[in-house]
Amino acid sequence: MCHLEALKHKITGHSALIGIVGLGYVGLPLTIRFSEAGFKVLGLDIDPAKPSQLNAGRSYIRHIPDDRIARAVAGGFEATTDFTRAGAVDVLILCVPTPLDDARQPDLSFVIATMESLLPHLRAGQAVVLESTSYPGTTEEELRPRIESRGLEIGRDVALVYSPEREDPGNPDFSTRTIPKVVGGSTPTCRAVGEALYGEVIDRVVPVSSTRVAEMTKLLENIHRAVNIGLVNEMKVVADKMGIDIYEVIDAAATKPFGFVPYYPGPGLGGHCIPIDPFYLTWKARQYGVDTRFIELAGEVNRAMPAYVVGKVEQALAARGRALAGSKVLVLGIAYKKNIDDTRESPAAEILQQLQDAGADIAYCDPLVPQFPKMRHYAFALDSVPYDADTLAGCDCVVIATNHDAFDYALLRRSARAIVDARGVFRQGGDNIFPA
Repeated sequence: MCHLEALKHKITGHSALIGIVGLGYVGLPLTIRFSEAGFKVLGLDIDPAKPSQLNAGRSYIRHIPDDRIARAVAGGFEATTDFTRAGAVDVLILCVPTPLDDARQPDLSFVIATMESLLPHLRAGQAVVLESTSYPGTTEEELRPRIESRGLEIGRDVALVYSPEREDPGNPDFSTRTIPKVVGGSTPTCRAVGEALYGEVIDRVVPVSSTRVAEMTKLLENIHRAVNIGLVNEMKVVADKMGIDIYEVIDAAATKPFGFVPYYPGPGLGGHCIPIDPFYLTWKARQYGVDTRFIELAGEVNRAMPAYVVGKVEQALAARGRALAGSKVLVLGIAYKKNIDDTRESPAAEILQQLQDAGADIAYCDPLVPQFPKMRHYAFALDSVPYDADTLAGCDCVVIATNHDAFDYALLRRSARAIVDARGVFRQGGDNIFPA
């Protein structure tokens, strides 16, 4: 029996040891799902704080409760920083960040460094799966030659697979198990291994003809959202100038039973995917002589929204005879979306920065993020302030940047002097409410 046939038998018999590399918002839910399905899982991460916490049965991601981690540990899950143990696993799934650099070009340093760390421990009979979002060609151009440099043949000794993550943190309607999984392989044999692997833990597997198709699929999904959010953000600005409630417009348009999908405006894009992924394609497209003007224009519109919100703060303060400089402005919510603690690429950080640059006395309140976290481009020595009538009344303006359910909006409306609503919380306005 060849190496990959033997691997498929180990997978379908649940005797394969699964290695998850990167135990963050993608890797940790995947770890739990494999564990729930009866697989032994070894988690690998370079952050020493993560294994110690996980092995003690504690979660560091709010929407993943401790008891799910504890059950995984009881089922044989172990986390470690020791990459030499990669040789013992049968499947290595890479779930590491793929950010943009300062020039807004793809930064594959995490993927490449991870692959280089694993290389000395690769052996025949393993599968290597990349889940990190990247441009079409990444798997074949970056991972394949490195694996082959070890004398291992793709499709015979090692299965090389790309299967893009589709996590939506905090969404109660979908789980890792129920979100269909796209799978592409470097060869048909590789794809078959990928189908067998995910078929054991995901309700529906969607095979595609190549890793490049799978990579492009993930980009199209997120570009679709980025472009449509850019469109509705631009419509919001136009509607505001015309004195039209954009939410009433969206609700009316959404009654059309075909050809329209409602998207909603906001203070900008956040999360690790939608603000970043489109630019992986624009960068790669330029290598083919293609200018992706539509995608880049949507990016410009979305990146301009924090400045638009800050402009609304200036208007709200001016209506009360105050300048932005010297005014105390409170930003509600610094997570990138409601009811989670994930601040990656959150537009709230840029709003805070622009307010501070304009001379405002800034503060934030987010019950899910008690301390402002370390971020690549922002550094604020701030802790979350209490959410109470005194705090709200003590500010010259309050900005709703993230509409957590934990906020008492009736209290906000009664207590705040001025509210800039960037999330459409107050569909019915008031003297102190400024839609943004």
